[in-house]
Amino acid sequence: MDLSVSEKSQQNRLMKAANLFNGGEWYEAHDVLEELWHESFGEERRTLQGLLQVAVAQLHLERGNNMGATILLGEGLGRLRTFGTPDLGFDLDSFCCSVEERLKQLQQNADPDIFALPILNARL
Repeated sequence: MDLSVSEKSQQNRLMKAANLFNGGEWYEAHDVLEELWHESFGEERRTLQGLLQVAVAQLHLERGNNMGATILLGEGLGRLRTFGTPDLGFDLDSFCCSVEERLKQLQQNADPDIFALPILNARL
C-alpha cells in the first residue's frame, strides 16, 4: 500500500527529527517534533510529546539543569511506556531503556553520561 503525500511528508519530518536528535541537535529536533505534535491526534500525539520531553531534557542536561532534565525524562518516559503508545516506526523499547538508565543516574545524583545518549533508531 502506497503512502499518501501527507503521510510521506510526516514520515520525512519524523526522520529529520530523529537525525537531529541523534546528532545532539536537541533544540532543532524539538522544533520538528513540536510541529508534528501540533498536527497530530490521539495516541500518536502522546508519542511525539514523550519524544519532545526527552529532547528538552537533553538540552537541560547540556545547560546543567539536572532537576529540569530529571522531571522531563520521567514525564517523557511515562508517556512513551504507556500501553498503546504507537512507536511511529522507531525502536522505542531500546530508546526507553536508554532514557531510563540516564534517569536513574540523575535520580541518584550521579553522572548520566556514563550511559550512552538515547538514540532514535528505525524499527527493523
